[in-house]
Amino acid sequence: MLQLLYKRSQSLKADVLSGLTVALALVPEAVAFAFVAGVEPLVGLYAAFMVGLITAAIGGRPGMISGATGALAVVMVSLVGLHGVEYLFATVVLMGIFQILAGTFRLGKFIRMVPHPVMLGFVNGLAIVIFLAQMKQFQVADESGNLGWMQGEQLMMMLGLVVLTMAIIHFLPKLTKAVPSTLVAIVTVTAIVIGLDIDSARSVQEVLADMTGDPAASIAGGLPQFHIPMVPINFETLRIIVPYALILAAIGLIESLLTLTLIDEITETRGRGNKECVGQGVANVATGFFGGMGGCAMIGQSMINISSGGTGRASGISAALFLLLFILVGSSWIEIIPVAALVGVMFIVVIGTFEWASINLMRKIPPADAIVVVIVTVVTVMTDLAIAVIVGVIVSALVFAWKHAKHMVVETSMENGGFLKVYKPNGPLFFGCIQNFRDHFTPKFDPQEVIIDFENCRVMDHSGIEVIDSLVERYQKADIDIHIRHLSPECIRLLEKAGSVVEIDRNTDPVYKVADDKLA
Repeated sequence: MLQLLYKRSQSLKADVLSGLTVALALVPEAVAFAFVAGVEPLVGLYAAFMVGLITAAIGGRPGMISGATGALAVVMVSLVGLHGVEYLFATVVLMGIFQILAGTFRLGKFIRMVPHPVMLGFVNGLAIVIFLAQMKQFQVADESGNLGWMQGEQLMMMLGLVVLTMAIIHFLPKLTKAVPSTLVAIVTVTAIVIGLDIDSARSVQEVLADMTGDPAASIAGGLPQFHIPMVPINFETLRIIVPYALILAAIGLIESLLTLTLIDEITETRGRGNKECVGQGVANVATGFFGGMGGCAMIGQSMINISSGGTGRASGISAALFLLLFILVGSSWIEIIPVAALVGVMFIVVIGTFEWASINLMRKIPPADAIVVVIVTVVTVMTDLAIAVIVGVIVSALVFAWKHAKHMVVETSMENGGFLKVYKPNGPLFFGCIQNFRDHFTPKFDPQEVIIDFENCRVMDHSGIEVIDSLVERYQKADIDIHIRHLSPECIRLLEKAGSVVEIDRNTDPVYKVADDKLA
């Protein structure tokens, strides 16, 4: 009993300390994503707090961190620019409702359809995106406000502090795991910068000032206030917000469920996808009513959390509460943290996220799978994580169809002294193998009677039905008696020209479904 209590207390300690580490890294990201979306910093911070708290409490994946994300922000910016922030709040509420419906109807299970090459490309692309996002921290504004790369002593100091942060995170766990190495690294680097009065090391406050153009910019604020979005309740409003809400809901769920799958693999546990859909939805509905920009799972922050030992719900809850504490009373402490320390943390995340083994795998896996990995990685970097996954699934499906199209084999035999020819197709008959199937039949050279026996073949879609109809028409035009055997009742119903030549045997005919809209 005492041992169990000790184990739980250690787990809670790890979760809370990991949550503090995550909260420190959340601040600049939430502010940055708020500016990407064209809203005030507190709108991003409130979203990070509320979405993070609610999903940690009722979501389907303990240890996963949610908040304002860039994938959603890039979609939101056009809505805010055209219609204003109130429409954004209404859209976030509707987005949450769509996500709740997705979870209620158990659509989360479809994440299992994402092939492994797509997952590889996804995490590699994600690592590159996180790395490139840190490059902005190596830029400074000149007197005219234009951004340029750091140079000389300032660049050397930035790189030195980044390397120091990474070294502490990497080597400290070899000495002790009593506290998260990430948190120790941030505190140590901050203490060094303050203690040695290193002016060239930029702080979080200086980055905020550059983002806002206000030298006195701060993350300080009050508690989120309940606020009903001030938009007209009519069909015109729905016409504006529904398309955005659907896109945001889809992006949010894809990113969240892929993050869930990734954490499942790392922790060797299993999250609940449908519960996470509902949790994300409830969080976004609440956030929309409290002046937040909405959000979804944050892969980078989730990786920080897991690597720091935060695997329970307490880690996400404590991260959200620490973030609120920073907003209310701790802003002055957070704003003095050197950005170099946070960049170092994110570089460690990049190293841990990228699947380095995939580089060697590229020479061992089938070329088609390697191409899928590269495509998803490139699309992730160039566009968006959700779009990359959709593209990857489509390409993988086409590759699958192409491979299975080669499985269509048609055996032939001559009977009755050469007066009867029997064709026996083997394999699935679908759109991908239609031409291959058609090329096996030669009405010009066939005898007066032909049998096509589908005993070892399944007609999968409407293209299969169409090719059977056209094949029968070709034989009838050549005045050849054609008979078709062993089709399912559903196939027979769908045939328009070949139905009369099908031989029905209820004892041996198979029963299966065909993907065709005519029966919908």
